Formats: sequence, C-alpha cells, structure tokens
Amino acid sequence: MRSDVKHLAAFCLSAALMAPVGALAIPRPQDDHERHEREEREHRVYDGERREYRNWDRREDDAYRHWLEERHEAYVDYDRLEKKRQREYWKWRHEHQEHEEHEHR
Repeated sequence: MRSDVKHLAAFCLSAALMAPVGALAIPRPQDDHERHEREEREHRVYDGERREYRNWDRREDDAYRHWLEERHEAYVDYDRLEKKRQREYWKWRHEHQEHEEHEHR
C-alpha cells in the first residue's frame, strides 16, 4: 500500500512539473500574426534592373499596384509576371523612386 502512495505522489509531482511546459507549447494567436508579418517583411524578389534582391513590402506592393493601374491592367501577382514584364516594372519603379526621393526632400 505504501508503494502505491509513492507511485501516486511521483505521478502527481511529474504532472505538476510538466503542466507549464505543455502550456508553452500551445501557440498563441498573436504568434501567428507576428509570423505572418515577419514573412511579409522577408518576402524578397529579384530586381533585374539593378541585379539585386529587394524586399517586397507594403510600400513596394502599393507601387506595383500603381504601375498596373497606370497601364489599365488587372492585378496579377508579381511572382507570376513574365521576366520581361518584371524588368519593365523595375525600370519604371527606379524612375519613380528617384522622383519620390526628390519630393520628400
């Protein structure tokens, strides 16, 4: 009988020590949101005009949508554009980026 009490006490002690570890393993909703934002910030695309990788963030996406709008074209995900069209976008983007920098000075 005494060994049963020891086993029960050991089991309860183990369960009590493991409970905090189990609670940490459950992802919180804001963790998913933060991960999504981090992935969005880390999305990189190749700029063939300058031969470098660029971050594709909200500002870049807004500029891309503006470029499509100027051409009266429906939205197409940048990654699905043909390489030639991507180069056209970057050429336009660099021309307009220089104008933006002058306007903010």
